[in-house]
Amino acid sequence: MSLSNPNPLYLIDAIGPFFRGYERVRINWSKIPWRRFRKLSPEDRAELFGQVEEDMERFTRRAAETGFNAVSLDDVPHLALHEHYEGETNDLIHAYREAFRAIFEICNRAGMEVFLTMDVMSWAPGLREKIGSGERATNAFIADLLERFFEDFPEVAGVIIRIGESDGLDVKDDFHSDLHLKNPAMVNRFLRHVLPVFEKHNRRCVFRTWTVGAHHVGDLIWRNSTLERSIVGIESDALILSMKYGESDFFRYLSLNRNFYVTRLPKIVELQTRREYEGAGEYPSFVGWDYESIADDLKEAPNVIGIMAWCQTGGWHPFRRLTWLESSSIWTEIDTHVTLRLFKHDESVETAIQTFPGCEPGTRSAWVELLRLSHEVVTELLYVPEFARQSLYFRRVRIPPLIGVYWHNIFVSHSIKKVLKHFVDDGEAAIRSGHTCLRKIDRMRELAEECGLPVEDIDYMKHTFGLLALAREYFFRPFDEEIVDRLKKAKKAYKKRYPRKTRYRYAVKLDFKPFQISRRSLNWFLNYCLREQHTYRISDRLFFLRFLSLIYGLVKRARPKMIPKFARKSAMGIDAIFR
Repeated sequence: MSLSNPNPLYLIDAIGPFFRGYERVRINWSKIPWRRFRKLSPEDRAELFGQVEEDMERFTRRAAETGFNAVSLDDVPHLALHEHYEGETNDLIHAYREAFRAIFEICNRAGMEVFLTMDVMSWAPGLREKIGSGERATNAFIADLLERFFEDFPEVAGVIIRIGESDGLDVKDDFHSDLHLKNPAMVNRFLRHVLPVFEKHNRRCVFRTWTVGAHHVGDLIWRNSTLERSIVGIESDALILSMKYGESDFFRYLSLNRNFYVTRLPKIVELQTRREYEGAGEYPSFVGWDYESIADDLKEAPNVIGIMAWCQTGGWHPFRRLTWLESSSIWTEIDTHVTLRLFKHDESVETAIQTFPGCEPGTRSAWVELLRLSHEVVTELLYVPEFARQSLYFRRVRIPPLIGVYWHNIFVSHSIKKVLKHFVDDGEAAIRSGHTCLRKIDRMRELAEECGLPVEDIDYMKHTFGLLALAREYFFRPFDEEIVDRLKKAKKAYKKRYPRKTRYRYAVKLDFKPFQISRRSLNWFLNYCLREQHTYRISDRLFFLRFLSLIYGLVKRARPKMIPKFARKSAMGIDAIFR
């Protein structure tokens, strides 16, 4: 088929309504919590879905008013019937289908197209035994499942396919996904197998290039040759590529993803407005100036037709503000509004801020200053700029530029101290910058009062970032007991001020025990295992991509405690990058 230039797509995730009242302490925000609905009686499930419908009415109305034209929801396997599924699984699918038809109608009524997500491949109990796990059989099953789904749900405009990340280790559900496609050739064959189904039913296939480093396709997100081999010879009016803006997850300090320039296939850019690594809306983490730069750069990229804005999805953490719903985050709403205006209307950041509802003419300059300071504090204190500016790669992964903070965890440890000492030359400048940022937060508080914005969120930011500033003194100065004592007291005061019962806060994890790896061994690893260029070295091809996974397996068995629990248990686990 010849390529056409499809209609613009301004997509936003709409899973927030499914989390209202979900009382787990730590939530997996990557998908709808299906397990929550499974445990309910039919009557209680109907009541809960009734609340979801009310919230969806409100959400889609706000999304349409902001300027979005499509929503994403989870997911195809929970809504598509198949005779290979066991009885109880099919019973649940029937219940979900009835509930989601009403939700789809609400979205369509608000003028929003509906897209459903789908992992490749999601397995139900007993399914693997029935079809096997071979490539041809799995591809055929997925194509058949999509065929049935499209016939049953004409109100769905398309499917968003994820192939480079699977369900987290904590997922307990009737469906659990794993990574089926392991190299570019398999990706190419898969797309050729399923795209005719999308074309037949006039639906759009949004294919995500996001990967977490696993297998030979693990560098699809950033390596142009991997993308080129994955899509070679494919021309389909149904296909849209979806790419994160950088070479890693939703962090700052990332250069623009080069793969936007590799192909003329239609593509959209993934952006996150509820920043999963930056407080998830608990404090202002303004993205406007970062995204303005990305929008300007993408003007030169071929056939970029829209965006996918994540206002709720992403992360494993206890922060739970639901965008445009009860207990919403004004900071996420601002990010979402400005992001859409930048990419859809080509506005400047300042103009986009001034069009936000509630930004009155008399306080516009205060709004802009407040958000500018928020941007500066996050980039200069949450991140360590001298480290974050360095482009570092390990095997097929771009190393995240954020160190010491991971979702809702603040880590202050001897191991991080050693790593930062290796990469940061001017530690005293980092300490001074941290204390300057705390003064900026004081100014932000004054501006928030002037603008009528939540002052308590600024206070929360001050106390949280105060810990980060104090941690820098430990990281960049010689060890002494006085700074250890100050950190312990600061942690105790923070927990007292923000107990879990009244506010979901960061977990501060202090570990001053000497790191088990010697300085010499650590420096060898950092100097030789990491690389600064995105292209592979000869040593990567001969050793690190081939044999390091075997060495990692031996180390994991011999000294498992060397690998932090959060790295072993969170998301897919660190094992994924060694596959």
